[in-house]
Amino acid sequence: MTAPEADSLRTGAPRRTTGTDQLPVVAVVAAGGGIGAAARYAAALWWPTRTGGFPWTTFWVNIVGCAVIGVFLVLITEVLTVHRLVRPFFGTGVLGGFTTFSTYAVDIQRLADGGRTATALAYLAATLCAALAAVWLAATATRQVFARRRR
Repeated sequence: MTAPEADSLRTGAPRRTTGTDQLPVVAVVAAGGGIGAAARYAAALWWPTRTGGFPWTTFWVNIVGCAVIGVFLVLITEVLTVHRLVRPFFGTGVLGGFTTFSTYAVDIQRLADGGRTATALAYLAATLCAALAAVWLAATATRQVFARRRR
């Protein structure tokens, strides 16, 4: 550990980094983001949403992505020791590229603009509730699985 790292741990201040310190992180986030976005695009091709219809693909992509992040974060923070670039690659890159909350917002707007306000509000609420439930359930289940293995 370098002296600045030790100082930041002792004082609680953030560690100063240079731009070159962040290059590996930026690179793995970009690579992971490309993989995640390609997977999301594949899902949209495999299961297209009809114009004006309920955006099931975006809904399920976001729910699955949230469940995976629940499992992933428990694994890397409580169970496994991983390389420092695994979290930015997979958590930020792959899952950030796969989930698409910006498309979720656009879908809500399109539904509302198309006169389907009730569907837009239902989609807004259902996605939020299901995404939060998916993270919580997946994290809880992962903890239980690994708690049993430790016994």
